[in-house]
Amino acid sequence: MQSPLFGFTETQTQDRYALQNPQLLRVALEGHQDVLARKGSMVAYQGLIEFDGEYQTQGQQRARARTGEALDLMRCSGQGTVYLANLAQHVHIVDVDHDGLTVDSAYVLALDSTLHWESIAVDSQYGISGSGKYNLNISGHGKVALMTSGQPLMLQVTPDKYVNVDADAIVAWSTSLRVQMQAQTHSSGVWRRRGNTGEGWELSFLGQGYALVQPSELLPPQNAVIGGGAAAQFGMGQQGARGQNQGNIFSN
Repeated sequence: MQSPLFGFTETQTQDRYALQNPQLLRVALEGHQDVLARKGSMVAYQGLIEFDGEYQTQGQQRARARTGEALDLMRCSGQGTVYLANLAQHVHIVDVDHDGLTVDSAYVLALDSTLHWESIAVDSQYGISGSGKYNLNISGHGKVALMTSGQPLMLQVTPDKYVNVDADAIVAWSTSLRVQMQAQTHSSGVWRRRGNTGEGWELSFLGQGYALVQPSELLPPQNAVIGGGAAAQFGMGQQGARGQNQGNIFSN
């Protein structure tokens, strides 16, 4: 059999996490460290791999009930290789260190089982009841595989240069950054897009660190298992989550 498809064979590497192409992640398991992957993201595997639903502590269950933000994960363990993907989104490998990472759970594909995460609140400067949002604060030492719709932009934040990001486009940021949620309009109209521009809620980042932005203000397609972060709660315009009828929004 002959075909150009044979140009898309497995990429050989000794790295635990390795991209096979921009949308497909390969994770090597050697028995001593499991990987936690979003449920349903396995597309293939080799070797003796077991898949189990990840146990949620009572604290994680309470946080999910309170915030709607968490992770729906499965535990991958054993000896072999597992291949992970989700809706052909672009995959990016991030090393988490002492600085930590704050991320919308909708964009987490996989992470080392040694990492810890908890829900944190980002409140609107207007203090409107229910207008705050929640994200995940991931801490410890290990790797996280993030997803974006298209190739992202990594913006550096410094004390001399703060960054404003559309709440529907932000994916993740350095935990050390200070964050404010705001709408560029008067308080009585915060739920309306800014004039006729289609712009609305945004996050302002201050301090020293980085903010990761995707070139899209859309969540993954409807019926996907996705998170309830900024895009879900603050997509007010035609191009935002609400305008796209993203009704089935839930997470860990």
